[in-house]
Amino acid sequence: MPPETSLEVFSLMTSDSYSSLCDDFYLDMYINTELALPNQRDTILAFFERIQKQFPSMASFYRRENNEYCLEEDRSLGQYRWITLEIDRIGSGVVNPSNFETAYCQDRFVLELIPYMLSVSHLDIDSMDITFAMDFDCSGSHDEVIAEALFGPTAFNCLLELPGAKAISFSPTVVVALSEDSRTQGRISIESKTSIYEPGRKGQSPDEAISLSFTVRQYPTTTEKFDSLKSFENQHRLAQELMAEKIVPNFVQPLTETIAQKRLM
Repeated sequence: MPPETSLEVFSLMTSDSYSSLCDDFYLDMYINTELALPNQRDTILAFFERIQKQFPSMASFYRRENNEYCLEEDRSLGQYRWITLEIDRIGSGVVNPSNFETAYCQDRFVLELIPYMLSVSHLDIDSMDITFAMDFDCSGSHDEVIAEALFGPTAFNCLLELPGAKAISFSPTVVVALSEDSRTQGRISIESKTSIYEPGRKGQSPDEAISLSFTVRQYPTTTEKFDSLKSFENQHRLAQELMAEKIVPNFVQPLTETIAQKRLM
């Protein structure tokens, strides 16, 4: 795990900075719609063909369960783009991006495309999410790591002081309003992959990691037309600021430090 980082450095963080703090870093955008998205064969293929024309390396196309569709780059490279069409949600993201603009240009392209190719108008948008996510490889109990890193100075810690007590289900999620009308919201979530039904399990499989995600969600206002591109820029700016100023020093750093200490034991 990386050494302690100063608050001054946080304010200048790039995508490489985030990647150095975790094992995998994700930049995602989701557009949640009021109505079901088109499911005709020609519409779906035309949309993804247009995406592939813009990003030729996105060559893996497949259908998931529930008629959800995905186009993505080769995952084995460690850094890859992906775009999904779900029943009432459009997703766009980049895993381990080399820079923020790598993800942003893809997201902007999707936002410009969906009104014309998927008939998603401003009236159809329920909300839009911008998510920064991180995975931290961690063997042993994820719950104990999360409890030690984030719950030590809180009232919840008194329960762990009981004889024989140990953390077995610590996956906190908190949502806060970021605007007076509560239509801009922030959500921080830390997810443990340790099963409470396997208390004797000594480790995790290689694909299991503690996951942290921070999402800035924007709901359209009732007074003006929703401008998805303008909201996209505002949400990304806000998400970057809060990640650097709040999430990294108060959530990411304690997690990485606790995981590093566990590895030395």
